[in-house]
Amino acid sequence: MSETIGEKLRLARETRGIALRDISEQTRISIRYLEAIESDDYQRLPGGIFNRSFIRAYAKFIGYDEHNALEDYSRTLRERGETDDEGSKLHHSRVYTDDAAHHNRSPLKTLILAILILAALTAAVYVGLHFYQRSIGQRSSGIGGVFSHKRAVAINSVHRASIIRPGHGEEVEHDFTV
Repeated sequence: MSETIGEKLRLARETRGIALRDISEQTRISIRYLEAIESDDYQRLPGGIFNRSFIRAYAKFIGYDEHNALEDYSRTLRERGETDDEGSKLHHSRVYTDDAAHHNRSPLKTLILAILILAALTAAVYVGLHFYQRSIGQRSSGIGGVFSHKRAVAINSVHRASIIRPGHGEEVEHDFTV
């Protein structure tokens, strides 16, 4: 069997004396992905277009022909009976998801749970608003309430004032509203 693209890239890198860390820093490709490329372990790569992009960037950085690298990558996958799309489809995500719990719960239970949560949140907002309004009402009936009452009386009442007209010596009453 001929050399795989991973072996060719590793040999080209080693002959040029380039460390994986240097490639990783310049291309922003994780060292573990670079190691996966060198060992032809494409299951550790994200899959799809990323694999091709990583191989292209790796080859370009070490001075290897990008076109040949991608052709060798495709040939390696064909020899294994995979394609670019199949490789990414066969790769299972290692991110934890709650799929098992999702399949065990019926949609009716999910709907009822959502309604209960919304009802609890609505009740909490209503109770909080009620207590907030009561606390505002108590504050206005305190010191501020007395001030507000006096102010209302002053605004709504008519004041009588006596004014002495200069030079006449007599008092004249006028009505003022505030």
